[in-house]
Amino acid sequence: MKFRIAAVLIVPCGLAHAEPQYTQSDFGGVGLLQTPTARMAPAGELSFNVNRTDPYSRYSFSLQPFEWLEGSFRYTSISNRDYGPSSLSGTQSYKDKAVDAKVRLWQESHWLPQVALGFRDIGGTGLFSSEYFVANKRYNDLDFSLGIAWGYIGNRGNLDNPLGYLGDRFDTRPEAIGTGEVNTNSYFRGAPALFGGVTYQTPWKPLSLKLEYEGNDYQNEPQNNNQIQDSPVNIGAVFKLGDSVDLSAAWERGNTAMFGITVHTNFISRKAPVKTYDPPAEPLPAKAPDTPPDQVDWADVSTRLKKNAGYNVERITQKGDELLVYGEQTKYYYPAKGVGRASRILDNSVNDDIKWFTMVGDKYDMAVEEISVPREQFRAVVNNDMDLKDLHRTTELNRPVPHTETTLYTQKRDAFDGGFGLGYKQNIGGPDGFILYQVSADYGAEYRFTPKTWLSGGVSLNLLDNYDKFNYDAPSNMERVRTDLRKYVTTSDITMPSLQLNHATRLDQDWYGMVYGGYLESMFAGVGGEVLYRPMGQRWSVGADLNYVRQRDFDQGFGLRDYKTLTGHITTYADLGYDIQSAVSVGRYLAEDWGTTIDLSRLFNNGVRFGAWVTRTTASAEEFGEGSFDKGIYISIPFDEVFAVSTLRRANMVWAPLTRDGGARLGRQYSLQNLTDGRYSDLFYTNFEKITE
Repeated sequence: MKFRIAAVLIVPCGLAHAEPQYTQSDFGGVGLLQTPTARMAPAGELSFNVNRTDPYSRYSFSLQPFEWLEGSFRYTSISNRDYGPSSLSGTQSYKDKAVDAKVRLWQESHWLPQVALGFRDIGGTGLFSSEYFVANKRYNDLDFSLGIAWGYIGNRGNLDNPLGYLGDRFDTRPEAIGTGEVNTNSYFRGAPALFGGVTYQTPWKPLSLKLEYEGNDYQNEPQNNNQIQDSPVNIGAVFKLGDSVDLSAAWERGNTAMFGITVHTNFISRKAPVKTYDPPAEPLPAKAPDTPPDQVDWADVSTRLKKNAGYNVERITQKGDELLVYGEQTKYYYPAKGVGRASRILDNSVNDDIKWFTMVGDKYDMAVEEISVPREQFRAVVNNDMDLKDLHRTTELNRPVPHTETTLYTQKRDAFDGGFGLGYKQNIGGPDGFILYQVSADYGAEYRFTPKTWLSGGVSLNLLDNYDKFNYDAPSNMERVRTDLRKYVTTSDITMPSLQLNHATRLDQDWYGMVYGGYLESMFAGVGGEVLYRPMGQRWSVGADLNYVRQRDFDQGFGLRDYKTLTGHITTYADLGYDIQSAVSVGRYLAEDWGTTIDLSRLFNNGVRFGAWVTRTTASAEEFGEGSFDKGIYISIPFDEVFAVSTLRRANMVWAPLTRDGGARLGRQYSLQNLTDGRYSDLFYTNFEKITE
């Protein structure tokens, strides 16, 4: 302590008021130690938190999709309680799953505090469930919080419930039912308690100190696991070890040490790595070459377009003073970057009779969008003779339409494409092992019989796993369409996850369709089709899919099981504004239950997506089993955000608390909505500055 005081005294006065740095609580989510605050991390923040306070170890992810909304999901390991019988779980400690949410009700002003409403352990078992209101007010380097909580955070219960005036039911809190249902019948019930504290941002920027008063007295702990509390006051410190790592330490309950680590990043403020492995964009010549369009070596241009601009060229045509390139973008995630590089190559190749460069984006010979760049303005912007906003106004993104044009060059793309990669699968939180994993060597390939018809599939070889611990099959009162997961991943070391024949076409200006058949995913084979109406320039679309499928053998080879069914959905996609994307699907699921899936997500300008879904079907809570209904959280991150080379690939991380048969959808390999994403103009225009890279 003396060292810390001395460090403060020698800091220059200019550092007396450090900027606030909001850090994670023990449970995940911005807070003090055991208690939350009304503060929020910046929008786009993602953090992974691990900490230990005997007898609890907590592992949590926190997401900040909006500046006013925080979400967390968490596993708590209770080290002095067994998960289940030793014959199944061995010595594994009990694991509890939970989802938290916090909403900012209003922001801090000169006189008023910031106020938030929060819910801890919304679903899951409800062992740590709590509801609270909390307010924060900052004074120089001190950030004060004060709140009232019902449930776990307020288990001291030394206040009369102010809601008791509305009825006697608010005076008692029912016990958690432990089925994963959202227990709204217990919200704000029982005797609450006050909690609060203060964070001090020291003049030494990496260090902040915390002082907290708890509303929990640890005499009503889950599973009769009460703890001795010598003091309701907790003290702690957070040290920021660089921009992405926080180390935490505290003394809690007056008798127990806490240690933790948080790894975090922000997908709005962070900068993607410099693309050191991309080829440099072609420089523009001092003036356009003298070569007329009919004398250009278009084969050479096509090669340069593929290597430098990422376009697999199908044909190049001319319409008056406009040059059109038809092809598929295979490298650059940001459309503006590929279009800008292609425009440089074309500008280097043809005389100034050409005034416009148009890139027509194709997916399996389905024209999706055409982007037209005015040559003169593009040159002026690249040469810093014109503002980017002027080029932005004159560059057009339109619906592809038939043109009367002269074909200058055609190219048949390679029919075969394939490659190796590593795969990783995991199952978290089961009674037979907290993390069950498999690392595999995967080979995926595609063969195009025609531009519109192709065969796709893959083979997977198990390299490393701990599936010898995987012994548990979840009980089910429905057709086992997903709960046989263990048998599918442990029966064979060599599997064929998919092998299907596909045909896609553009039916009309705004209509697309595809049909497919074969081994569609690891558990089901069959035939199906999809249609999509996606009008250009609109922020909505409607699609429908219908599939007749049959269950595959557990070894994921060519064999089939007896169960077969008809499944399909009608889905409406919409941009709701404020970067909120929605997908609402209505239809029949794999276990022959009928219902609706609602998917809401925040899509950032760089393509990162934070989302969640919930599915309710005709399957009752009793039929569904533990969890009551299907729900989950997901994160989708373009690899372009994390690698030093441009790529279209993405990392998709999905967390669902339980694998059950109700609300299960077919895992289709292709979606027309994804194949036609070029029609989503926001990605092009919000990242328009990349046209010069």
